[in-house]
Amino acid sequence: MATRPESVITVCCSDIAGQVRGKGFPATDLENRRRFGVGWTPTNIMINCFGRIPATPFGAEGDLMLVPQPGGDIRLPYDDGTPTEHIILGDIQTMAGEPWDCCLRGLLKRALATLEAEAGLRLIASFEHEFWYGAGEERPGDSYAASSIRGMEGFIGSFLAALRANDIAPDTFLPEYGPRQYEITIDPAEGLKAADQAVKLREICRSLARRHGSHASFSPVVTPGIVGNGVHIHFSLIDLAGKPVCHGTGCPSGLSEIAASFCAGILRHARALCAITAPSVISYERLKPHSWSAYYANLADRDREALLRICPYPEIEGVDVAKRYNIEYRGADATASPYLQLAMLVFAGLSGIRGALPAPFISSGDPGRWSAEERAERGIDDLPRSLGEALDALEADTAAVAWLGPVLTKAYLMHKRGEIEMAGDTGLEELCALYARAY
Repeated sequence: MATRPESVITVCCSDIAGQVRGKGFPATDLENRRRFGVGWTPTNIMINCFGRIPATPFGAEGDLMLVPQPGGDIRLPYDDGTPTEHIILGDIQTMAGEPWDCCLRGLLKRALATLEAEAGLRLIASFEHEFWYGAGEERPGDSYAASSIRGMEGFIGSFLAALRANDIAPDTFLPEYGPRQYEITIDPAEGLKAADQAVKLREICRSLARRHGSHASFSPVVTPGIVGNGVHIHFSLIDLAGKPVCHGTGCPSGLSEIAASFCAGILRHARALCAITAPSVISYERLKPHSWSAYYANLADRDREALLRICPYPEIEGVDVAKRYNIEYRGADATASPYLQLAMLVFAGLSGIRGALPAPFISSGDPGRWSAEERAERGIDDLPRSLGEALDALEADTAAVAWLGPVLTKAYLMHKRGEIEMAGDTGLEELCALYARAY
């Protein structure tokens, strides 16, 4: 006697490795699981991108709950008779129902609540993703070429439809500069939803690529020597009435005083932030000069090699500039959790508002043409040149450590230094292949 397949729901979290991990349960149990979720353990957060736990501060002790959250659903129905793929993003809580110290989604909630309480501001954001798609055609001269998406229509169509069905509004899909490299942009949303959408987008893309017999990778470097995959984090600020506050008429490059202080806070902590936003060994193969990424901690107007870029907007009659005005953080990639990336950018920006930091120098052209002394005069610091250097900068930044808290700081540094140790002296090509499969 044939039986109808039963659906499983997986409740998941985005962890230190930027991976989405969790546990499943029968879909019929959903209502019972909304309060207590599934059992989880502290050391799960220490699983690295290679699937190992080189070290853990938690040992085998401790119990937690991974609890599904409203708005966290990812649903992917398939037309081949198999059950719908259903994932729900969740929060990691203690057994008393309190946020756990290492719940990254909870950290972002705290950052956004602090921004609102202290500054009366909310964050609007969007994560712009670049990725590699194995079934894309690779041929000389196909950068940005229409020909590079031929044969991919089925995947692209199902990807965009799945995003829309999951309340993610696609903006553009385009061939990128690198071979088999593509970019997907989506409409902005308020802070927590924006990070949720970034996690969902990656999982939707990977799932549909597999359904189309291929593989999608968001790794920062898939092919050594080729421009890598970034995650460009666009952000702006609104007041509690919903009014945009980043644009200032008559201000340099249109950057308002409060937005300038927010950017100054990010730049002040840029070296530490790199350990969070570009947290893999190969992230620093992407953050190189003249590679359309970031190499210095600078703010620039419409420069795609600045760490912070003031984005362009149509300068035509009838355009509401304030609504379109936004800043782009370009030193990030998808080996990180979007929750952790956005939380630390918010905390750093808020520190600039607290300190009423003056507007940063707005650079033009390559800061590398200046000497180190000239860059220092302009307040432009070097970014770390390796993950190890970035982790040292994070550990030395007392403010950044305070934002993370002692438990997460210890776990994060241990986790990432373990990743460096495991990478060891692995050759670049092999290492890139490992990361391409992991992400």
